[in-house]
Amino acid sequence: MKSIERLVRNVPQHWVGDGFPVRSLFSYAEGAAFDPFLLLDYGGPQEFAPAQKKRGVDVHPHRGFETVTIVYQGELEHRDSSGSHGSIGPGDVQWMTAGSGLVHEEFHSQRFTREGGTLEMVQLWVNLPAADKNAAPGYQEIVDAQIPRVPLPNDAGVARIIAGEFSGSNGPAQTFTPINVWDLQVKAGHAVDLALPAGHTSLLILQNGAARVNETEMSAVELALLDREGDGVELRAETDARVLVLTGAPLNEPVVGQGPFVMNTREEIREAIQDFQTGKMGRLPTTE
Repeated sequence: MKSIERLVRNVPQHWVGDGFPVRSLFSYAEGAAFDPFLLLDYGGPQEFAPAQKKRGVDVHPHRGFETVTIVYQGELEHRDSSGSHGSIGPGDVQWMTAGSGLVHEEFHSQRFTREGGTLEMVQLWVNLPAADKNAAPGYQEIVDAQIPRVPLPNDAGVARIIAGEFSGSNGPAQTFTPINVWDLQVKAGHAVDLALPAGHTSLLILQNGAARVNETEMSAVELALLDREGDGVELRAETDARVLVLTGAPLNEPVVGQGPFVMNTREEIREAIQDFQTGKMGRLPTTE
């Protein structure tokens, strides 16, 4: 059984751009405890009034890792310098590999801007091994219908398998290293024994409701970081609860980051900044 190493709670909300009110539950500045994960922002839920000008984050760069955006409510649009673009809504996932570097923008969709509504989402940053930090940029748009749903034992709820494997079902996301991303809905009064890989960094993020993890009480929005020993954990929902489960094999490599760049050395960070400033990460085409 994995024990809880750290509980992250009472995290204040702040704004990213003018469209994303988030709680940053951890970041790469905290060291290797979350390896291979670099950052997790839980956004919302936030009500937005109808507007004419779309809200979000304008053009910015990334290099050396992947961003994973899961939308629960609302709708987002993405464009990047590799030519990828798309719109994701409730249940959809955007898995973007920055790799050798790109620039992109993230905004509320035109429809969501026009109609308004509630936005709720998660953005996760996943580190790339040193050997893959210069991989070509990539973009996976995974719609809700592509994500397998697995009933939990004893009618306890359902798990959506975004990446990795759960109870014989594999998620559609393609990953560079062994990673599990499971989106669980657990019914009030039910318990689930989750099999988690020994040696993996394992995180449980309680997004709504109340639950116990190995008898430790948690409420939304809180995160439990588990130790890497052992191969499981007990999750009991006190109320209907949604829990994001992340596990990943640690890379055990140096992490040197500055803002939107995460590499292995300070020299690589200087190179990334220079490449961005000189346009080597590309540019977004202008729009009407």
